[in-house]
Amino acid sequence: MTGKLALLTAAAAFSAGAAVAQSSGDWTGFYGGAQIGYADVGTSLSGIDGNGAIGGIILGYDYDLGDWVVGGGFDYDWTDVDLSGAATVEDVWRLKARAGYKVNAQGLLYGLAGYADAGTDTLGSDDGWFIGAGYEQFVAPNLSIAGELLYHEFNNFNSTGIDVDATTFQIRAAYRF
Repeated sequence: MTGKLALLTAAAAFSAGAAVAQSSGDWTGFYGGAQIGYADVGTSLSGIDGNGAIGGIILGYDYDLGDWVVGGGFDYDWTDVDLSGAATVEDVWRLKARAGYKVNAQGLLYGLAGYADAGTDTLGSDDGWFIGAGYEQFVAPNLSIAGELLYHEFNNFNSTGIDVDATTFQIRAAYRF
């Protein structure tokens, strides 16, 4: 009987620990973290394109409205995407607005849009816009992970007459305060 009682006590303690590891489902607050992924960059010039790794830091604030969450954020990414020898994309930063629907207390399906600025080694930098979607999931009380797909456009890049577009997919991890 003692063995069964010990087993039941251990199972209850494990269940309680698992419950503690779950988030309250409240998305309100500041967050910071990192992201890493892949970028595919194209231009209006035939044969001038490239792809490669991209990654950086994320900061933001979300506000929980019940079933919906709205927020804003800032991303800064480093990259080294070679555009067929013509230029290298070195960094991208974004100001984001996002809105999402809670899939459950722990998950958030969201759309986002905003302002982006891309910098290169030879063409300077230019601003543009982006639009995208993502899914974020709490994995611990103050820790969430997400996948995010973004499409960017930079028209007439730095007055060169070259249009640039980029698609990025990144995995993000955030600590929520």
